[in-house]
Amino acid sequence: MKMFLAFLILTLGILHPTIAQQRVVAECTVVFKIALEDGTVDKEVSNSFGKSTKTVFIKGNDSRVELQSPSIQQSVIYDRTASTAVVLREFGTNKFMNRLNKEQWLAANKQYQGLSLNLVNETKTILGYECKKAILTLKDGTVFNLYYATSIIPSVREFEYQFKDIPGFVLEYQIKESGDNTLVNSRAEKISLSPVLASKFDIPTSGYRLMN
Repeated sequence: MKMFLAFLILTLGILHPTIAQQRVVAECTVVFKIALEDGTVDKEVSNSFGKSTKTVFIKGNDSRVELQSPSIQQSVIYDRTASTAVVLREFGTNKFMNRLNKEQWLAANKQYQGLSLNLVNETKTILGYECKKAILTLKDGTVFNLYYATSIIPSVREFEYQFKDIPGFVLEYQIKESGDNTLVNSRAEKISLSPVLASKFDIPTSGYRLMN
């Protein structure tokens, strides 16, 4: 499913309630709740999305995004210093790994090239942060409606490639593909400022089949 696959690569991060001066967030853990909205969607599919979560870990120049759903587990580990990524997927007992160099990472995100960004004069509060609205439109007609905290910026931005030019931390977004009435919502529901273990960004040396 095109919409679901898009979520396998998406990633985000946030910090603590609003402060007046914008600052860079270098370490945090954020849990996002994923929901599917469309009365025509099969109930089983909708329930599957309702059981899906995304967790983002940020530590300096490293990020890790974990997607958990009833059918798949995926982690995207991104190294901002080298502009490289490792994608880990688990289907039951089957485990696969993809290593992406800088050129491959850019190619994997080529659908976000040439997008248009519209910053809207509309605000809402999410988890104590004042957030502004923005609308991203891709060349294929896919629309992202999002809200970003104006006071904080993640230390790693390129891993959430379509949001890399947003002037803040994206805390909520909604995806609507061209010609499809299905809406997929992702909203931050929990934030931890505790230190993130460096081992979160270790690349497995065994147990995964390399798929490059």
